[in-house]
Amino acid sequence: LKPKVQWLKELGVDDSQVTKTITAFPQLMSYSLKGKLKNMVQWLKALGLDDSQVAKTITTFPNLLGYSLEDNLTPKVKTLRDYAFTDKQIVSVLSTSPGCLGLGSGRWAHRLS
Repeated sequence: LKPKVQWLKELGVDDSQVTKTITAFPQLMSYSLKGKLKNMVQWLKALGLDDSQVAKTITTFPNLLGYSLEDNLTPKVKTLRDYAFTDKQIVSVLSTSPGCLGLGSGRWAHRLS
């Protein structure tokens, strides 16, 4: 428990948001810190999110931490690129409305059309 709380704080999540994030998505405490959680942050940063945007994304939509990069998130970012979203626009979507990544594929295509 303690290493994951410390990890969230190192990302820039304050104490009240740590509690809120864990309460909203307690499953994150069962995930591998060195595997799933750090890989997700690395992926978000590779897309262009800065530390504060990563922290905001995680606290706004902590369920994101449970999604598969390979099967869910990477294909959705590819879809955004296919619709001519720039990297800057993708960062904006992810940092301001990360919950949109929770939409099913069918709803995704419908919303983008």
